[in-house]
Amino acid sequence: MTDKNFLTFSESDWRERLDPASYQVLREAGTERPGTGRLLNEGREGTYACKACGTVLFDAGTKFDAHCGWPSFYEAKDGAVSFIEDRTLGMVRTEVRCAACDSHLGHIFPDAPQTPTGNRYCMNSVSLTFVPADGGDVVEG
Repeated sequence: MTDKNFLTFSESDWRERLDPASYQVLREAGTERPGTGRLLNEGREGTYACKACGTVLFDAGTKFDAHCGWPSFYEAKDGAVSFIEDRTLGMVRTEVRCAACDSHLGHIFPDAPQTPTGNRYCMNSVSLTFVPADGGDVVEG
């Protein structure tokens, strides 16, 4: 990421703001176990925001079932995310981070031909907060 104008806190501030599972994913680039996320089967209209800072990342209308075990989206909000080459685990992937606070969200893959963009944003539930359009209860992943 070349623009470093994102929201920053000290690591101790992040630890206070986030539960341990969210901290491990958002700040240490961890991954939750597939099929375990609270937002995997969320199907209501609304938006998905970064759990760390509240930046809106995805519209619920871009969510689809990729059968991969994590919430998947085919398009992010303009300017909401940044991309970084990830060469961990012996693979070359593209990491997706929140553009506002530089938190790890998941990865993007160009393997979704059934979507308008062909992309699959494979996101960790614990990195997201779902805000329903009907004003109902917010759900943290």
